[in-house]
Amino acid sequence: MIRKLPCAIAAGAAGAAAMDGMLELPAAPIGVVLFAHGSGSSRFSPRNNQVAAELRDAGIATLLLDLLTQEEDAAHRNRFDIDVLAARLHAAASWLGTEPLTAPLPLGLFGASTGAAAALRVAADSGTGIAAVVSRGGRPDLAGAALAQVIAPTLLIVGGEDGAVLDLNREALVALAGEKSLEIVPGATHLFEEPGALEQVASLACRWFVRHFEP
Repeated sequence: MIRKLPCAIAAGAAGAAAMDGMLELPAAPIGVVLFAHGSGSSRFSPRNNQVAAELRDAGIATLLLDLLTQEEDAAHRNRFDIDVLAARLHAAASWLGTEPLTAPLPLGLFGASTGAAAALRVAADSGTGIAAVVSRGGRPDLAGAALAQVIAPTLLIVGGEDGAVLDLNREALVALAGEKSLEIVPGATHLFEEPGALEQVASLACRWFVRHFEP
């Protein structure tokens, strides 16, 4: 039985009045994962929702939300404003830390594309207490110098046919300070649209979070 709770989270000083999201909790969650969507995507992303469903099957709560309003997302430059994306993701992480249903749970971050850079910026802040990070086809390079401050266990998942992004992830892997791993999905392109590719992403992410959420 999954409990679904629509939520509107204050974005604080990061501009938007509120971020619309959906918090979904299995009966006895072992942790919670906050999703940071990529450029041009939203909380309705079918790819992230597929990953989130597998996490919930493994006993992990999920929060999918919109970091940008529809009006903001219409301006392409906003999708690459990592400072704003990270600030709003930080506000959502802080909300999960005060929400009674999720405050006791270890917190993980799942970022796609530019959302991965925002997730790593948040993880670099030791005050957030992030337990684990997973990046799907991400742009961790956009996190910049923050990579060296990330001590949370971080898994980078990249398609084997996503050439330029794969190179950027290999470089970012070297810069990350904590436990880290790079998983390459053979034959997959940037959106993991190939048969079975997204299922591999979900399985890899699920194992990573379960492993790092366990006491």
